Amino acid sequence: MPRRTVIATVMKRKRIRKRRSSDVKARAEVKSPIRPGLEGGYYKPLSDEDVVRIHEAALSVLANTGVNIVDSECRDILQKAGAKVDAALDRVYFPRNMVEQALKLTNRNVLFYGRDPKHDLNLTAKKVYLGTGGAAVKVLDLDSGHARDSALRDLYDIGRLVDKLENIHFYLRPVVARDVPNDLIDVNTFYACFASTRKHVMGSCYFPDKVAELKKLAIMIAGDEAAFRARPFFSLNLGYVVSPLRFAPETVETLTAAVRAGIAVSLVSAPQSGATSPASLVGTLVQTVAEELAGITYVQLLAPGHPLLMGGMPLVADLRTGSTVGGSAELALMNAAATQLTHFYNLPIYNTCGLTEAKVPDVQAGYEKGMTITATALAGANFNHHAAGMLESMLTVAYEQYVIDDDLGGQILRLVRGLEVNDETLSLDVIHEGALGEGHYLDHPQTLELMQSEYVYPHTADRTSRANWEAAGSWDMREIARHRAREILNSHFPKLLSDNLDARIREEFPIQLPRQTMQPGGYP
Repeated sequence: MPRRTVIATVMKRKRIRKRRSSDVKARAEVKSPIRPGLEGGYYKPLSDEDVVRIHEAALSVLANTGVNIVDSECRDILQKAGAKVDAALDRVYFPRNMVEQALKLTNRNVLFYGRDPKHDLNLTAKKVYLGTGGAAVKVLDLDSGHARDSALRDLYDIGRLVDKLENIHFYLRPVVARDVPNDLIDVNTFYACFASTRKHVMGSCYFPDKVAELKKLAIMIAGDEAAFRARPFFSLNLGYVVSPLRFAPETVETLTAAVRAGIAVSLVSAPQSGATSPASLVGTLVQTVAEELAGITYVQLLAPGHPLLMGGMPLVADLRTGSTVGGSAELALMNAAATQLTHFYNLPIYNTCGLTEAKVPDVQAGYEKGMTITATALAGANFNHHAAGMLESMLTVAYEQYVIDDDLGGQILRLVRGLEVNDETLSLDVIHEGALGEGHYLDHPQTLELMQSEYVYPHTADRTSRANWEAAGSWDMREIARHRAREILNSHFPKLLSDNLDARIREEFPIQLPRQTMQPGGYP
């Protein structure tokens, strides 16, 4: 190439690079590689024809097999609306037109609010959010590493972790406060969650008469009832059905109270293939959908358009032992398929993923969690609970596991975001410049521009050289995560309840979490 042409080419590159470089900072500020609410939907284990056949089969189950519902207000409401009741068998049969009418009334624009608007969850279409979940009874102690009983303080501490971890988007009560009496557990659970994070809070409610208590607590925190109704920042997940096809009487009463109180609900159906549902994975999906449609129909009769999540989360039984299995390809398949079925109804879904039978954060935990979360996220599941913290078939959580799963969640969200193909990303000019220039792109303006907006960098997984890793102490990922968890717990004490408000709450409710533990140096 003539020297003059070479000089001209170099000068042109410099002008292009200068122009592009001026936009680097501005673009980096407005574009991030990942964010809450990215849309999935790429993974579809079922064909469109399969989806319709499962839907039709579920309607057949409701019309011909029916649901066991004891004599109750719930049964009376269903019967008056057109359901057929066999009182001798406590069996309720749902006509097709009754279910179809309920589906027409169901709310398809569900928004779960955070205390801070940046944590709002827009649960429409195939928007993906990852969060905690469970009712674990054990915690791996961060200092000793041994399993101990879960306590109220753990709900507050895990909430503080979640408040800081960016790829955990909501806080579903992860452990049972085993040091709190049953009659005080509901209000204390939600108090600990509200005091620890600005993100949306979800949890169970054990007693129907406690629903009003929880709403009163939330109203006090919001300021007044109008403020709470404008931005309700908590919801309830209720296992209203005991598989196969039996409504749980007391939980249905709690569901009824929640709907009448205007509190959003997740309708939890969790049959186990081969145990409480057919060994056929597709048969389990049919039963799951039938149970969900029965719940949806009841809620629409109580309050048409009430915000709810279709909560089918089919589980797996190890048929050699009968025990529940969370970290399996079968669970990943069924929950991805349940997501696809929920999209058929154009409803938001509450599903499960991120489970593992591993007892500690190890290789087994990593591969089982990665498999199931990736499947449901790519399927476009909205409310992916159990996606952080869980171990030992939902019996145990670990503080460091939340940090690890936050890191894992960032990588999975990058998969969900996918690739954008356009004139700019095709990079024809960039390829031309690199090929005619130094033969690499490391110092190219596009590289500098995209390094923060195209790539996700782990905060816990190690990418250094062996020499640097050894010089830093040869810590494995679990030890790095434990260190990070300790840093957050020692420093992050969000002031979400003023002293005056907290005092009024404690006058109104028997709060068991000592105020002094909610500040630096408050723990022995």
